[in-house]
Formats: sequence, C-alpha cells, structure tokens
Amino acid sequence: MTTDDAADARRVELRAAALRIADEVLFPAAGEVDRTGTVPEAHWQALADAGLYGMAAPVEAGGPGLEFGQITEILEVLTSGCLATAFTWIQHHGVVLALSRTTNADLRAEFLEATVAGRLRAGVAYAGVVPTPPRMSATATADGWLLSGHAPFVSGWGDLDLLQISARDAGTDDVVSAIVRMSDLLDGASARAVQATPVDLSAAAGTKTVSLRVDGLIVPVDRVVTRVGLAEFFANQNVGVRLNGTLPFGLLRRCTALLDISGHDREARALRERADVARTALDDGMADAAALLAARADAARLALDAAAALVSADGGRALVRGSHSERLFREAAFILVAASRPELKNALLQLFSGR
Repeated sequence: MTTDDAADARRVELRAAALRIADEVLFPAAGEVDRTGTVPEAHWQALADAGLYGMAAPVEAGGPGLEFGQITEILEVLTSGCLATAFTWIQHHGVVLALSRTTNADLRAEFLEATVAGRLRAGVAYAGVVPTPPRMSATATADGWLLSGHAPFVSGWGDLDLLQISARDAGTDDVVSAIVRMSDLLDGASARAVQATPVDLSAAAGTKTVSLRVDGLIVPVDRVVTRVGLAEFFANQNVGVRLNGTLPFGLLRRCTALLDISGHDREARALRERADVARTALDDGMADAAALLAARADAARLALDAAAALVSADGGRALVRGSHSERLFREAAFILVAASRPELKNALLQLFSGR
C-alpha cells in the first residue's frame, strides 16, 4: 500500500467512525444528556479512540490530512448524534490548529501531540474580542499580559483541560491568544482573578457553558499561542463561521432520518435537497464574510424548518418533554444564536420578519 493509499484509507476510516459513533454512541444517549446536562466521559473517549480529536491537524502535526469538505462532513455527522457533545468538541479543533501553526515552539511541544491524540481536551474563549469596543482586553506587562473583561459564553467548563483565551491589546488592538491549563484557572493563584457563572441554557445544557469574568488574570508570555492584527483575526474567523455552520446541517440530518423512519421520505428528501443548496452557498462564501454570514443565516433557518417539519409529523408526541422532536426543536433555537455575531442576528431577523 502506497502512502497515498494509506492516507485515503485513514480518511475513509475516520468518516466511518464518525457515522458509527453518532448513531451508536451519541444519539442513543442524547436525550439523557439533555435531561441531565452532562456529557458522559464515554463520549469524549470514543472520539479520542477513533482519532477524531486530531482530524483537523495537518499531516506534519500528526493529523490525517483531511480536505476541508471531509472535516465539515464529519462535524455534521457528529452533530446529528448529540449537539451538546459536538458543539463542545468542535471548539477543540481551533486550538489544535493554533498550536500547529504557532511560532511558540515550547508551547507547541508541550501541548500539540496531546491535543491531537485527545489526551488533553481544549476549548476557546474568544467572544470577548469580537465586539467593538471589546469585552476582553490585555495590557502588556514586563513578562506577559494582564487580562480583564468578560467572555459571555465559554463551553466545556469542567470538561476541558486547556482553554485558549483571547483579548485585545489595549495599546494596539491586536488580538492576543493564550493557552492556559484549566487546573490553573480553577485551583491555582489565577483562580482569584476568574469568576465562572453557569448559564442555564434551554438546550444543549451538556455544553456546561459559563459566563466568564476576568479581573487581572496574569498570563506569562510563554503561554501566548498567537498575536495577530484585528483584520487578520476576523479574516481567520471565516473558517470558524463555516465550521459552526455545520451545526444546522447536523440537526437536519437527524430530523430527516427520523422523518424517513416515520414514513415521510418525500419531505425528508426535499429538506436534504435544500440543504445541498445551502451547503454550497456556505462553501462559496468562504472568501466573503458578508456572503458567508448570509449563507449561515439561511442554513440556521433551514434547520428550524427541518425541526418544525418533524414536530408537525409527530403531532402531539412532539409536545412531550424528552421526545426527539421536542428536544430537536429546542436545539434548532440554540443553533439560531450559538456562535453568533450581530450581522448574523440581523440577517435572521430580516429573514423571519419578511423584510
């Protein structure tokens, strides 16, 4: 077997593993995750055992060398199994990519291999730098940075080993991102500078999302993974918007599968055809932030349509707390606003108001 053949086989293996985990591990437990607000350790371990924590890493960093479309398909598949699990896990890949590209060789040596393997689980707190003025700022010190501010939605609290936290340089407006161990934030000297307040979500409570307030968090310079200009930061965020754009299609996958089972295959097929068009628009919008966000809004609306179709098909059963259709309809609302931006909210507002 040639190197190319081995790589192709690995890609097929990862896709098959994602399908198996979504249908045999995640979806059967999705109702219990929704009820308890806790993702089982077995979910994270299954993803790690399959090599899926490292799927976005480049080959030179130990990754499988997947094409972008192969990555987004796997994200869709796993979202169709359990939104809370997938939403938390998706954010890990941004940290893997940051570590694989950083000029901080010591930080890369410390964390990259373990995050690719899934032995260390990572999340992000960058929402504080998106608005202007920013909610999270960083002030340069003699040997690092002093962070203060607010990150309103940070997922995976208590399930993560590492957190990549971003802030805007108070002097230059550059975006400074650092990777810190959660154990330091929770138990070390830094704990006094950090306050995490649980957010009581109506859906995907298993993400263990918190509102994070930071007051004088000291971050040594050797923890900094990237420092980029604001324009470059937002340009890179297009990739994140596209990855989060897999959430609506994951929900639609599950809704249409359940419609098929209930005998509504024509309606399911029509929704899948609409999804193909919306997915293409997202891919085509990668180079244009405005077009990308408009396509993301269309996809979110489509997910809501799919959930509404399932509720309509199920009738009174959809009103019973804990039914698949009841949960998926609440999750469609989550997908409308999760990982959002003002432009996306405005686009959705225009769609739903008919303006």
